[in-house]
Amino acid sequence: MEKHYRSILRLCHRSSKTICLFMLMFMATSMAFAQQRTIRGTVTDETNLPLPGVVVTVKSTGKATSTTANGIYQVTVSGPEDVIKFTFLGSLPKEVTVGDKKVVNVTMVTDTKQLKDVVVIGYGTASRKDVTGAITSVKAEDFNAGVLTTPAELLQGKVAGLNITKSGDPNKQPATILRGPSTLREGAAQQPFYVIDGVPGASIDLLAPADIESIDVLKDASSTAIYGSRAANGVIIVTTRRAKAGQTRLTYSAYAAVENVSKNIDVLTGDELRKYLTDNGVPKLSAADDDGSNTNWQKLAERTGYSQNHNLSYGGAGTNSEYGASVNYMKNNGILNNTSLERTIYKGYINQRFFNDRLKLGITLTNSATKNNDIFQSQVLSGILFYLPTVGPYNADGTYKENYSRTGSGPLNPLSLINNNFTRTENNKTLINGFASLDILKGLKFTVSGSTQKEQNNVNTYSTSQSGIYVNAGGVAVRSAYTNTSNVVEAYFNYDRVFGKHSLKLLGGYSYQQDRNNDGFGVQTQGFSNDALTYNYLALSNPTQLSQIVFNPAYISTLRFVSFYARAQYEFSDKYLLQASLREDGSSAFGINQRHGYFPAASAGWKIINEDFMKSIPVISDLKLRAGYGVSGNSLGFDAFTARLIYGVPPGGGKFLSNGNIVNPIGPVRNDNPDLKWESTATTNIGLDFGLFNNRLTGSVDYYIKKTSDLIYTYPVSTTLYFYPFYTANVGKIKNSGIEVVLNAVPVKSQAFTWRTSFNVSHNKNVVESLSNSQFGLNFIQTAQLGGKGQSGNYSQIIQPGYAIGTFDLWHYLGKNGNGVSTYEKADGSTTATQPLTTDQFIKYDAQPKLIYGWSNSFFYKGFDLNFLVRGVYGNKVLNATLASLNNPADSKLQNIPRFTLGESFKDINAYLISDRFLESGSYLRLDNATLGYTIKPHIQAIKSLRFYASGNNIFIITKYRGVDPEVNIGGLTPGIDNRDYYPKTRTFSLGITAQF
Repeated sequence: MEKHYRSILRLCHRSSKTICLFMLMFMATSMAFAQQRTIRGTVTDETNLPLPGVVVTVKSTGKATSTTANGIYQVTVSGPEDVIKFTFLGSLPKEVTVGDKKVVNVTMVTDTKQLKDVVVIGYGTASRKDVTGAITSVKAEDFNAGVLTTPAELLQGKVAGLNITKSGDPNKQPATILRGPSTLREGAAQQPFYVIDGVPGASIDLLAPADIESIDVLKDASSTAIYGSRAANGVIIVTTRRAKAGQTRLTYSAYAAVENVSKNIDVLTGDELRKYLTDNGVPKLSAADDDGSNTNWQKLAERTGYSQNHNLSYGGAGTNSEYGASVNYMKNNGILNNTSLERTIYKGYINQRFFNDRLKLGITLTNSATKNNDIFQSQVLSGILFYLPTVGPYNADGTYKENYSRTGSGPLNPLSLINNNFTRTENNKTLINGFASLDILKGLKFTVSGSTQKEQNNVNTYSTSQSGIYVNAGGVAVRSAYTNTSNVVEAYFNYDRVFGKHSLKLLGGYSYQQDRNNDGFGVQTQGFSNDALTYNYLALSNPTQLSQIVFNPAYISTLRFVSFYARAQYEFSDKYLLQASLREDGSSAFGINQRHGYFPAASAGWKIINEDFMKSIPVISDLKLRAGYGVSGNSLGFDAFTARLIYGVPPGGGKFLSNGNIVNPIGPVRNDNPDLKWESTATTNIGLDFGLFNNRLTGSVDYYIKKTSDLIYTYPVSTTLYFYPFYTANVGKIKNSGIEVVLNAVPVKSQAFTWRTSFNVSHNKNVVESLSNSQFGLNFIQTAQLGGKGQSGNYSQIIQPGYAIGTFDLWHYLGKNGNGVSTYEKADGSTTATQPLTTDQFIKYDAQPKLIYGWSNSFFYKGFDLNFLVRGVYGNKVLNATLASLNNPADSKLQNIPRFTLGESFKDINAYLISDRFLESGSYLRLDNATLGYTIKPHIQAIKSLRFYASGNNIFIITKYRGVDPEVNIGGLTPGIDNRDYYPKTRTFSLGITAQF
């Protein structure tokens, strides 16, 4: 070609200029076409699945196209030096020099850093580098594995400052406390506030763990105040999985698991108890108490639990739509007979975009159907420990052996308790939420969303005619059916713009919520001719007295919230960050004079890493300072009548005869308080985020002070001033302060092997500062009335200014006297060998842990992965009231005793008394989970990947605690107590598979 070109130039000297010019243009065009050629190829993802919608750009010309549904593209390049660029949302961009290739196939790699950098905040998202509050984000790949009955368990050990405890009971929700307790109320008032896909207050039971994409935990008030009066205990925002743009996915995951009790209390066998009694001169037991048996009641009540879980999900995203559906089935058979949890969850969603993506509409439908089988746990768990092992479970005719004349603890046959008393619960929840989002102007978006959640709860309990709890009652049936509904409407504007070095984000919105609860009825009756129909036909009951028919006294209530909120976020030069928010909440639950509350917050951040002077310190790859202050409230757990004068049947009020008719008494059961208002929590948080060695080591440190005022508690008052002797008022203050440290590292990263590790530790100090104001006051509040022989009026914990919630108030044990009898210190300092008085109790230690920690590790080698989690607490005390009650040598002819008691004197009539002798260390280190997996990526277009794994939960624990497990309930006003009601912790092994198509 070049030879011909030179020939034409020589010809131009001898020809006309017009002909010469034409020949040169023709030659240049021919050369260009000779260089151009078509490049074809296929773009796939990491699992070899074709990737549609990938933008393919020829850099020299700027011309672009996108891959088809099969991942195929075709472009024209001008020469071998041309570069083709491939870009796709959520993936790392890739560039390829053409060279002499005619086919260029590309695999796109997920941009995990980009995905991890997105944090969900209230009513929006933010980049982690722009966050000024204390927020922890946990992605799906970092969730805990194993048999999990609630999504909250996904976070155990993963979030600094978040303490989650759960027994082996499949039907019991875990206790979740974030940054210490900050209220004097129980239940929901201590739990974080959940937001699911933007729906505030949605039930966490609506979600299957496999459907969750990420969980963001908002800790400090500068982050949570946007949710106002329900955010004092923190906010947990859950984001469910959605299809990625241009992708379709079909995923099936399943596991099968086996569970066994991890530890039992070592009580005596029948022969060992007989020998103990003989050695101590106790006459031979009667035939009713000793039939020659060696019965292990714990083993009889327990079983191997088998569990299974199946999750099938499908999703896709095209040019203008996103859609998906999933179904999850889970069955968890508890390790106590007749306890189980069965749940089925259906979910479907569709989002559609119109008018060049300016309008987006979406709707999601979720339904959760749960069936719980349960027993009368308080009696059974006590009975399997205390019931005499010298007695067999059955009489010769097959009926359960009972001795109703026997006194002491655990007087009823545990197997009879299990099989003759049961509860069946059916809970059905449905959530429908939809939204519309409109881009009005550049940067200005309007969003309106609405949701309705309906919960139907049916609880059925039956005790047969053979029940030892209801002797000669002819069977007792209890049925209740209640409906709870919640309707929420949210409407808000977002304005996001960048002006040179200035970035501004504005939010303004309105929220309305109405909750109607306890819409239903409940009734108890007895006297059935047989047990064939149990609770299914109450009309067959034959009560002999009117008092045998009991109606549930629950009120139907309607509670309304109306809110306005605003937030401004400002950033200058990618260095300096400011954020401020304000929410006004109105609630019908509070007094007429205090219906509205205001919750402000402000925070700031300094990206030190972006300052010029940091360029000289290359070892530091990220550094940001955060500081914030805010106020949030706590209105969780209130009904619509909390502040109102209510009439009903007074406590202890029985029916009476009036004009020949039997009628219920009626009187005030709650006083009116027009000034009852929100509990208010003010939090100051200072944090530092850092990264070293190109972010191979990252972490954060947070210090916080959380002060709660206007605590709500029910105080005793005089009936000369009030209708009712108790008054609900705002009195008292609680302070929590602490520090949280998080470290994340990638110690090893190579093409074949990667090791990622994460460690978090937190310390919190809880102090009750006040229980009084100018009108109401208490010096202390006694809690934890545990009962036990001769101790029915005793309390074991105290709430008192200067001490933490869960502070123990106990008799001080001084050891044994010369006769082997336990002795105790009296208030005057003297020693007594008889049961002390309640005035002799001493305040000592508390149940709040000094440290909570978690350490997780992930190893990847080719197709293998290994993950394990170690977590624990340090510095707390647990009251082992179970061991105290069992340690009763003098009553060993009525109840069993533990091996521990063999070292006690039979003459010790005080050995069982609950004292600081049984106040034990609750510290533990637990290998909570270990999972080994192997992933196959077959070269089959229909199969993206197959992952097989084996997992173990609660593999081992290191602790000095002598009870079943030191991880007892840390929620409520009586944390850290083990009192004959602990559903045994389980050890679980499971096999599972995850298939992506």
